[in-house]
Amino acid sequence: MSDWSAEKFAQRVFDLALLDNMQIEAVWGELGSRDVSLDAITSVMLRKGLLTNLQIERIMRGERQGFFYGKYKLLYLVGAGTFARVYRAVHVEKGAVAAVKVLRNRFLNDISQQEQFLREGKMVMELRHPNIVPVYEVGTERHRKYMVMEFVEGDNLREILKVRKKFTPMESLKLIADVAAGLDFAIGKGVTHRDLKLSNVLLTSSGRAKLVDFGLAALAASEKEKGDDKSTNARSIDYAGLERVTGVKKDDKQSDIFFAGCMLYQILTGIPPMSETRDRSQRLSVARFREIKPITVHEPDLPPSLVSVVNKAMDLDPEKRYATPGNFLTDLQNVSRRLEQGDTGDGTVEGEGGKKLLEREGEGHSVMIVESNIEMQDALRDLLKRRGYRVLVVGDAQRAISRFEAGGDPPAECVVFCTTEMGEEALDAFNSFGEMDDTKNIPAVLFIAEKHQDFASRAATAEHRKLLPMPLKVRQLRAMLLKLLTQK
Repeated sequence: MSDWSAEKFAQRVFDLALLDNMQIEAVWGELGSRDVSLDAITSVMLRKGLLTNLQIERIMRGERQGFFYGKYKLLYLVGAGTFARVYRAVHVEKGAVAAVKVLRNRFLNDISQQEQFLREGKMVMELRHPNIVPVYEVGTERHRKYMVMEFVEGDNLREILKVRKKFTPMESLKLIADVAAGLDFAIGKGVTHRDLKLSNVLLTSSGRAKLVDFGLAALAASEKEKGDDKSTNARSIDYAGLERVTGVKKDDKQSDIFFAGCMLYQILTGIPPMSETRDRSQRLSVARFREIKPITVHEPDLPPSLVSVVNKAMDLDPEKRYATPGNFLTDLQNVSRRLEQGDTGDGTVEGEGGKKLLEREGEGHSVMIVESNIEMQDALRDLLKRRGYRVLVVGDAQRAISRFEAGGDPPAECVVFCTTEMGEEALDAFNSFGEMDDTKNIPAVLFIAEKHQDFASRAATAEHRKLLPMPLKVRQLRAMLLKLLTQK
């Protein structure tokens, strides 16, 4: 650096085509002399916006390449990852600002990595959607691969969450709806993301979320073409862990939905649902996925409808998880509308006409009704089926309990015992249900008829075992079921 004079520096800037002769002469004119220090000329160039610190540092190191990629001049570094660096750049003729992603030098001789990088760029060029950062150009500059993307004036969601700590329900719904919309469009083009996480979601200055970094999708496509089944590739380790615990094939289209649900969980609570670690064995561990705490442990006052969406997106059973990002998006939008209308959090919505109950809150849930009265059976079955529940009706209390003793998966997620005609039999069954090892953790409700009010003091209740007095109030039943089923 000591060998650099102001004139030598100015000549190098001209030789590199960073500034033209007129611009350099204007600098000398402002300085009033060429007999100045190196610091003096670089200070003027910085102040006038002619050069950036990145360019000056590279010149000082004697570098002669890496200032331009295609028609774009690099201005400064905005992000760096394992595989590439991202720079803010400007088009030398049009003045348009863009982001230029450049593959790291260490991969100059890695043909497979270069091919993957180019494949990512060409793949994303086909994904033009408001919630996906577009790629405009893919190329090679002096053997170095690069792609030109939209420059997003904002930061990634991970960095913003560090400052914000957590987002409100409405903000969270909007952001993840953007993510789901981008995923839905991509999957329509045959592309899954395969590396969905907070750092791969950029938040624009206007508040829109945009997906970035489809590099793993490109790798998955490449492996599929080659018949390679490296399902634990280092960049997809979390996906490999999920697909191992759920027993689905590699590249399952629902995996992106699970991790979108994880992002929704984290921005609502400020806490990641799974332990964050770099240890490969821990990230592949079945326990890491099965020990996720219910979101209500961290945020007990979230609206049940929102909790239900989080739970469904993150369900380890693919049959119960959203089948497509489009389904997920629909529910996110529905819950958002409900909150805008005044969701009270107890299963009701405050609208212009007063309180209106949520419409299909039982989708994906099952309830067993234990009731011997035929009319009551029909009334409860019709009520719950209209709200999306799968309903089983059993007319004998002991036979109902025996259904849970047969082994295998429980026949229902919640059981409603009615004392209307069963009286003591229903009370005893409710209490026994709460004592048996196989059923004590399953939510249950006891309907207490007006003539059996004394049963309330004899019923063994708990946080997941509730009482409802008769005559039945539909709103109370629906709100209670929703709360019991979403807090499991």
